[in-house]
Amino acid sequence: MVWQTIKRWYHMLGSPRYFHTFSSRVLPWLTPIALITLVTGLVWGLVFAPSDYQQGNSYRIIFIHVPASSGALMGYMALGVSGLVAVVWRMKMAEVMLKAIAPFGAALAAISLITGSLWGKPTWGTYWQWDARMTSMLILLFMYVGVIALQNVIREPRQAARAAGLLAIVGVINVVIVKYSVEWVQTLHQGSTLKLFGESTINPAMKYPLLISMLGMWLLYAVNVLVRARTEVEWRERRSKWVQTLIRKGDQ
Repeated sequence: MVWQTIKRWYHMLGSPRYFHTFSSRVLPWLTPIALITLVTGLVWGLVFAPSDYQQGNSYRIIFIHVPASSGALMGYMALGVSGLVAVVWRMKMAEVMLKAIAPFGAALAAISLITGSLWGKPTWGTYWQWDARMTSMLILLFMYVGVIALQNVIREPRQAARAAGLLAIVGVINVVIVKYSVEWVQTLHQGSTLKLFGESTINPAMKYPLLISMLGMWLLYAVNVLVRARTEVEWRERRSKWVQTLIRKGDQ
């Protein structure tokens, strides 16, 4: 029963027209929820969370750094899944998702690197160190940029999606490296103190605003992907009757 439900949703969301209708219903309530959640987490963490007994107030950058990092990693995993579906089954919506997911993921990867460097100077005495975590995160940014570049350099959309999809699939390996680099290799970057499952070593007064900030960032990512995917669908299906109908309704 569960498998049949998943299969039905898979085929329904694989339809550009159904996806457009679905996103039209979801975005009006998902957008304010994402913004309220993210703002709540950031204000709570940046203003009301207690200072760290070692790092003082400089640690507060984690309320931006960690959500951005987790969003970049989760986004690339979604990119890899979309790439697999686009390459193997050549589903149109997977190709659309490849184009919709990458830009915001690249932005989050860049924010992660910038905030990590700003945090590193007062904490470790350096803005940058070529250690496993920082280097693999930089590679993740390059992978995102590579996917975007392939989609813009190759003019034929289906060929561009295939090339970008292959790169996205290969890049998933780097996501695993980013995640476990602090455990596999001795690195300047500290280990994980926040665990979604199991006991976290971070103070609960810092943990909950951080979790809320992460959730808000993931929801904002989803909003961005839906908006970009809708735009891409409208452009690709611009000659279809249902898009022409939407255009006429918009002009009235």
